[in-house]
Amino acid sequence: MKNLVIVESPAKAKTISKFLDNSYTVMASMGHVRDLPKSKLGFDPDDNFKPQYLISTDKRKVIADLKKHITKDTVIYLAADEDREGEAIAWHLIPALKIEKNPIKRIVFHEITKDAILKAIQNPRDVDKNLVDAQQARRILDRAVGYELSPLLWKKVRFGLSAGRVQSVAVRIIVDRENEIRKFVPEEFWKIKADYENPSFKSELAKQDGKNIKVKNEQEAKNIEASINQGKFQLVDIEEKETTRNPAPPFTTSTLQQEASRKIGLSVKQTMVIAQQLYEGNVGNIPNHTGGLITYMRTDSLNLSTVATTAAKKVIEQEYGKEYSLSKPRAYKSKAKGAQEAHEAIRPVNLALKPSDIKPYVENAQYRLYSLIWKRTLATQMSAAKIANTTYKINAGKDEEYEFQAKGQRIIFAGFMKAYTEGSDNPEHALDSNEKILPNVKVGTVLNLEKLDLEQNFTKPPARYTEASLVKKLESEGIGRPSTYAPTISTIQQREYVVKTEDKKLAPTPTGEVVNSFLNDHFAEIIDLGFTAKIEEDFDEIAEGKIAWEQVMQDFYGDFKKRINEKETSVNKEDYAQVREIGIDPKSGKPVSARVGRFGPFVQIGTKDDEEKPKFVAIPDHLNMDTITLDEALYLFNLPRVVGEDANGEDIVANIGRFGPYLQVKSKFYSLKTDDPYTIELPRALELIKQMDEAKAKSTIKVFEKEKIQVLIGQYGPYIKQGRKNFKIPKDKVAEDLTLEECQEIIEKDPKSKGTKKSATKKTTTKKTTTKKSTKSTTKK
Repeated sequence: MKNLVIVESPAKAKTISKFLDNSYTVMASMGHVRDLPKSKLGFDPDDNFKPQYLISTDKRKVIADLKKHITKDTVIYLAADEDREGEAIAWHLIPALKIEKNPIKRIVFHEITKDAILKAIQNPRDVDKNLVDAQQARRILDRAVGYELSPLLWKKVRFGLSAGRVQSVAVRIIVDRENEIRKFVPEEFWKIKADYENPSFKSELAKQDGKNIKVKNEQEAKNIEASINQGKFQLVDIEEKETTRNPAPPFTTSTLQQEASRKIGLSVKQTMVIAQQLYEGNVGNIPNHTGGLITYMRTDSLNLSTVATTAAKKVIEQEYGKEYSLSKPRAYKSKAKGAQEAHEAIRPVNLALKPSDIKPYVENAQYRLYSLIWKRTLATQMSAAKIANTTYKINAGKDEEYEFQAKGQRIIFAGFMKAYTEGSDNPEHALDSNEKILPNVKVGTVLNLEKLDLEQNFTKPPARYTEASLVKKLESEGIGRPSTYAPTISTIQQREYVVKTEDKKLAPTPTGEVVNSFLNDHFAEIIDLGFTAKIEEDFDEIAEGKIAWEQVMQDFYGDFKKRINEKETSVNKEDYAQVREIGIDPKSGKPVSARVGRFGPFVQIGTKDDEEKPKFVAIPDHLNMDTITLDEALYLFNLPRVVGEDANGEDIVANIGRFGPYLQVKSKFYSLKTDDPYTIELPRALELIKQMDEAKAKSTIKVFEKEKIQVLIGQYGPYIKQGRKNFKIPKDKVAEDLTLEECQEIIEKDPKSKGTKKSATKKTTTKKTTTKKSTKSTTKK
């Protein structure tokens, strides 16, 4: 009898096969093998929402390969991940492979180690239909929203738009924050700071007549200064408080995403890709270690196993000393809605494997993320930190009516802070571990004022969300679950409803705002945070076997479908046209308007009814379509402009395109980061072109022009580029020595290159159709 173990990814299959003998074959399903059809609704509302699953086109070969290893006696181990998606993958494999009569064993594990895999094989269970139903409910409800709402958006707003249940809520959160920022009216306030000498330290005005004070304007500040100048600064009290601080809990999916963003600068998607590699053991060959480096990375549990806490205690005592370890393990309780407490938090599989042990064998990003997880896990089992907070209270003013305060902080015992301190979303907050030591001054001392600063300030609007703080918001509202944060945030950016600003903040695009406006006007409950959280709770109840998934669909679909039908006739497209008439062009006498198109806001001269095609130009980021004036709009038509010629006599042209302002010389493009395409002069243009050419030359190792293959150096080291695709260079290859044949072999073996011929044919067909549509929409413009 042969055993077939089916996992989700080839990397996992490769790692697990090392732990099993020759009677086991380990293969990958490459994720889901069945899904709802793309071309239609995919479920029958009249037949209790019965889904119509099909084997995905790109998985037919996977299914055929798996079937080759199955006879009627083969024992099938379904080893997909232990979450709802994983359970559904396992369940779909049974009908797809037609293995209903085979012995089927569902196995799960939180880490990919020999012990964990062997234990899982010895303790199989059945597929959990409740978890499958929870995933089905999510998939079918999301299909209903996307399939029914998107065509309505095409008719009433613009072709090509789409809506999604969780994505639209995420966009709403970002739009709401943007509206708060726009409405924000800054309030003036003043800070009054005193610098002393002999001894040197600083203090700030805190109270007047024993009450907290807020200085509203310059006149008030000057009045305070006048009183201060008639008195002296005297230290009247020293207040000392000893506090203890406990470490942050171990990582869940959302807190790992937040901290990796703050401390390493990774996007949510990058964090999950690298965490997956660490979990699967898809890293270099680390001496004396086989398998994954961390436990399963999609979890909302704060639990650590006894094995983990015991190992942590041993490492802490070796690395830091006994006074840093705990007599009994510290446990944490999750506050997340629907948290699966049976799972573990994200932690290293083997805490004795230090980050320094793996550094030479893994990629830099893998090392940094592992290091973060290792330090945080250790910190959770370390002693609390003891901190002494000191406040000097200083009287000032003619009648000693003002109290200035100087605050100091001294770490008595570092405890967990020796290993790790949590980052902050607020850039103005210094790291908690920073000490601020005040000089020794006796109570009663009259201080020597060096200078008094009156500092004007204004209150700041709420900050835009970062990817990390958006994850935190979604989790706190009970929207989405660990597996949904990364795809949600990627999707809203791919659909260009949201863009990432230069300082890595999330801002809505005009398209995102109009889609949000439409949904808010007509489907407010779909993007209501409470409604979305309630749906998540329904999914949790399905997973626990408390309610049927069909019931959740019935409660939602009838009213939703009725609303869709009503809006087909009652909504006026002009209300969402995003067109603003600005004035008349004095040269042509044609109307000038600001509009939003597929690639963002633009200004147009003329209309679709004119004999001549309308002229249009993109509106740059510093201008707003709602406020742009006629003069500003007409000025934009000065592009493209010839800045001058290069040394070869070629024109240097400045323009704005879909990806922002740029310079063009023949077929070469140079992005303008800070320079204005309307005003840039020839010397500056030549300087930028030279800089960018030199930077490109430095990053280029080899070029095979005929085959359009380049070997380049990027942020994470050398890689191969062909067209728009990048390919990883194996660790046993030296980039500088690569031949054309070796590059082609690496490209051929890469999963991205699989099935290229088939997809190329499809793309050609699609392109023809799209060209027709885009010609039509250009004429409309």
